[in-house]
Amino acid sequence: MGEHGLARLCRQVLDGEVAAAARLIREIDDGHPDAKAALQSLYPHSRRAKLIGITGPPGVGKSTLTSALITRIRARDQGVGVLAVDPSSPFSGGAVLGDRIRMKPHLLDPAVFIRSMASRGESGGMTWATRGAAVVMAALGLPYILIETLGVGQDGIDISRFAHTTMVVTAPGLGDQIQAIKAGIMEVGDIFVVNKSDLNGAAQTVAELETMVEERCAGTDAWRPGVVGCSALGGKGLDDLWDALESHWAFLSQPTPASEAGQLEKLRRDVLEMVKKAETDRIMAALAGDSDLEIGIRALAKGEADPYTLCDGLLGKLHRDD
Repeated sequence: MGEHGLARLCRQVLDGEVAAAARLIREIDDGHPDAKAALQSLYPHSRRAKLIGITGPPGVGKSTLTSALITRIRARDQGVGVLAVDPSSPFSGGAVLGDRIRMKPHLLDPAVFIRSMASRGESGGMTWATRGAAVVMAALGLPYILIETLGVGQDGIDISRFAHTTMVVTAPGLGDQIQAIKAGIMEVGDIFVVNKSDLNGAAQTVAELETMVEERCAGTDAWRPGVVGCSALGGKGLDDLWDALESHWAFLSQPTPASEAGQLEKLRRDVLEMVKKAETDRIMAALAGDSDLEIGIRALAKGEADPYTLCDGLLGKLHRDD
């Protein structure tokens, strides 16, 4: 498909054509050379949508919670896009978990656009294609975009750079996971959700998270993350969760020093991450099949070289080529 084809798809997306959006997302996912130009044209039309990141360890019910939020949004008679990041198939590179099956009740709803995205081996879960798909869905006119990440590694941090609101989901009885939240994701969560709150230990988990939030926010005017206990499967606590979401959006809409500083820092981190990814891709493409790299690797294997000198040499060569 040529450049005019992508431009035509962009116009159709702006006219609200779902089939065009699906096709454009596929072209973006396949690495079409004109995908960046298409996203540049759509981005100005995508800023009204609320992007909600949903992350947390495996087994806490993120997909069930996502499905419950879809139901809540549709009850408000509004459309919603869903991006579910799955592990990549080691053979095809495609998504393998099939979130469309897990969200089966919403498949026939024309106002719900669900797309599974392969992580393609990126530990952060927020691939370039996933970001692009969110822009397309928002430009389509969907007011809410839910992005469910893998829930492992750095993906909670990565989604927080892109989403307006990041929900960190946990469940009772996962003490080690609470420690993991404390170690990293605690700083990026806008709302903490204790799912499966009908299980024993839910109140203790909520209390632990509230204590951690208090320590994080003490003495600052920054957003104080809400801690919500709910049962996505049973419908308990979903009103409280929606209230927490609306409270965060209200905070973001207030032109206070704290809200403006937070949004600027998020944008800064997001752009720098994009720069890093683009530069990494450029370097890897430049080194593909490089003879000096291959010679150096063989020397390393024989114990005749060290990786630090090899790295400096390759970087020096890249800079000379520039």
